[in-house]
Amino acid sequence: MRATRPSSLPRLAAATAVTAVSALLALTVPATAAGGAGGGDGGGHRRPCAASRIPDRGPARDILRIAEQAKAEMGLKSVILKVTVDGREVVTSAIGESMTGVPADPAMHFRNGNIAISYMGTALLRLVDQGKARLDDPVSRWLPDVPDAERITLRMLAASTTGFVDYVPLPEFQQAVYGNPFRQWTAQELVALSTSKDRWYDPGTNWSYSHANFVLLGAALEKITGTRLDILLKRQILGPLGLRETRNSFTPDIPAPVLHAFNDDRGTYEESTFWNPSWTTAPGAVETTDICDLARSASGIGAGELLSPASYQQLLNPGTVGLGHATEKCPATVCIAQTEKTHYGMGVLVLGDWISQHPLFFGYSASMAYLPSERLSIAVSTTQGPTAVDGHSAHTIAQRIAADLVPEHPIPDFG
Repeated sequence: MRATRPSSLPRLAAATAVTAVSALLALTVPATAAGGAGGGDGGGHRRPCAASRIPDRGPARDILRIAEQAKAEMGLKSVILKVTVDGREVVTSAIGESMTGVPADPAMHFRNGNIAISYMGTALLRLVDQGKARLDDPVSRWLPDVPDAERITLRMLAASTTGFVDYVPLPEFQQAVYGNPFRQWTAQELVALSTSKDRWYDPGTNWSYSHANFVLLGAALEKITGTRLDILLKRQILGPLGLRETRNSFTPDIPAPVLHAFNDDRGTYEESTFWNPSWTTAPGAVETTDICDLARSASGIGAGELLSPASYQQLLNPGTVGLGHATEKCPATVCIAQTEKTHYGMGVLVLGDWISQHPLFFGYSASMAYLPSERLSIAVSTTQGPTAVDGHSAHTIAQRIAADLVPEHPIPDFG
């Protein structure tokens, strides 16, 4: 894990650090005064998430140009972004439209998808720090009805090494979702889709992403604490990090103001804003957020602010490095090789020197990325225009911003 520890991340050369990071810090003062710190660093009163003043030159202007070029190149409807250094704003901005004639705005809420999984991973590690659970406890202690529950541990759920098939790419699930995108899915239905299939591999012997793992992790967290998951996450993560605009919903509703989404997944370009996201992760962790909270999440989760040093290292590598290999049942595109450079942690992606997560579904794309050595946070949210090519557009924009600000620390692709 030495590639991701703040104490051992390769630093910029002294002259470069002064030029890049110090210049960024110097330029954050006007932006913060104009637009507010946005996410803040926990506690205190947070101003509404608002666009910062963009000077004629400097990092903020360069970042905005990257976003504008990407929006045109990728056929995006909107791009919202926020970049901070050491919790101080470099730029907050929004370009494009939420709907026709309605400009995108940093205060708009959007679905955060698997960002909430990073919260669950950190919440589990907080419970470990509090002595309420151990990572290698079998889930049979709390979820005895899960197949092979005595062989599956909390660590395996959070690190996605159980071998459970991912229900999302299953033909029967795809047909059901796009046949009725407003359907409310239960956790029991989702887990049954995965567990009805032969496991890809024996628990703990390989790596593959499966949404079922995180649905089960949410259920386990509730059993461990005797607390509903949304309340648990609010107490353990959202509250301590000051994420006042991040919240769960048990319905497809999104708090106003809303960033609307559109896609052509069903063959025609149509609005998908209120398609039901109940299948995306555990009930209680199906959340919406804004760009300021997303940037704050990048730094809070990425720096392990809520964790002990030992648990922070588990967040970054719970034993996944060295796993990931093709088998007769699991192709290499699913059982992806986990290396020191790119691997899955405990609800987060470790991408080179960065800690990241980037959801993509129903026309929404988002990315949060944190560089511990420079305390640099990048948060991006995008929506698709009618000519957009499906892909992780927000993550691509985050990669381009990183390449411009800290070229010595690129964000690699996963796998």
